[in-house]
Amino acid sequence: IISFSCFAQKRNNVWCFGDSSGIDFNQSVPVPIATSLDTRGSCVSISDSVGNMLFYANTRATLSGNTTRVWSRNNQIMQNGDSVVGRGWYNELVIVPMPDNPNRYYLFSVGVTSFYGFYYSIIDMSLNSGLGIVVQKNIQLNPYKAWDALGAVKHGNGRDWWVITKDYESMNSQDSLHVYLINPSGIQESIQRIGVSFTGGMGNMTFSKDGSRFLFTAYNGLIETMDFNRCTGIFSNANVILNSYNYRITGSTLSPNGNVAYYSNADAISDLVQLDLTASNVWATRDTIISLSHPFETGGSLRLAPDNKIYWSCAWTNQINFNYPYQDTMYHTENMNLSMINNPDVVGSGCNFSLYSFNLGGKRCYWGLPNNPDYDLGPVVGSVCDSLSSAVNEIKFENVFDLFPNPACDHFTLSLTAPLNSGSLIVIIDQLGKIIRRVNINSNSTSYEINTADIMQGIYFVSIQNGQRILGTQKIVIIR
Repeated sequence: IISFSCFAQKRNNVWCFGDSSGIDFNQSVPVPIATSLDTRGSCVSISDSVGNMLFYANTRATLSGNTTRVWSRNNQIMQNGDSVVGRGWYNELVIVPMPDNPNRYYLFSVGVTSFYGFYYSIIDMSLNSGLGIVVQKNIQLNPYKAWDALGAVKHGNGRDWWVITKDYESMNSQDSLHVYLINPSGIQESIQRIGVSFTGGMGNMTFSKDGSRFLFTAYNGLIETMDFNRCTGIFSNANVILNSYNYRITGSTLSPNGNVAYYSNADAISDLVQLDLTASNVWATRDTIISLSHPFETGGSLRLAPDNKIYWSCAWTNQINFNYPYQDTMYHTENMNLSMINNPDVVGSGCNFSLYSFNLGGKRCYWGLPNNPDYDLGPVVGSVCDSLSSAVNEIKFENVFDLFPNPACDHFTLSLTAPLNSGSLIVIIDQLGKIIRRVNINSNSTSYEINTADIMQGIYFVSIQNGQRILGTQKIVIIR
């Protein structure tokens, strides 16, 4: 049985960043565009399924109060789109589509230096003739002082989302990740202690294209990777590659296949470095692609783009004047172009780095590039949490088994329509994608009584799994 799933691939196709800069990836050759934002760092954007810009947002440095502004596709500030949480750092924002409403979007913000906490605002694009209105603003989910680091990735069901933050409340929480599940029921939080305890504040979170690998870097010298389960939201297998306070890492990202990492540091010399994550000693594989001695502290963000190339921003400074906002005379090769890694999956010189090769059409960049997740990442097809995709719905084979009673109280009976091979499993999954029970199937039996007395009231999914194949899925309601 072969299934095909079709997903839009263009919601990350317009980038907005820097001093009025932007890139349109909708054509075979990306082109520069002009925007209205002016930011040295945090910026996000989202388009519709065919690549038309919906809205974008950015923070501003050197100003008091909440400085984030939300912009409509016409490059005007959206109604109620000013004074959103954000203070001009580099990874304070992320946009997440609301799972149960195609017209609404969350704009998440972290408070790093003031207005501490984790916040969300809601944008409704069905209002104001499609230009959108910020209908809720600065709703605080948590009061902790946050790292300047915010990540998001699609749930394995292809509909819901995971959003990741890191708090800075105490030394004991330096290795704590706050994992938020975004689904039609709202926002639920869990906390995971994983990775190395590290003092910092400015960092970068990146997921691989398939969402299974997570890269975290800190400005003052931390590089670590972890595995991530998109179904359960659980991190595992933390690998500390660098734990030193002698680096100033400004940007990092993963190659399309997730096996190669890149990071940039900014100091008297700015380096762009490649790491082979498949090696037993990853740090030993570091390969400096280029070192820049001019201008001072030039190396900025790294982002994987829709064309599967990695773009690198560089800022310009004369070391006399603060460079944000740029003075009118500060137009230079370094800030009027982005550099590109054209074949980022290739280890060594074959990655095909080209310095200052993408011209911004007369506009300028700083360190920051858009902190956009992969809006179009599909479900983990055939996994135990792939209960919502069209592919699985078409191949559910619900006649493989029956459930009764449903709703159930302290037990239910699962009756197979025919015996199955040994090695198959009955799996019960909660709405967060967490597996809460496994029952082995005996090839000589077609009836199983499942005890649910210790399972909380709620809606669950019961699947028959054979290896990586889902043979059938049905919903069951547990009541008390």
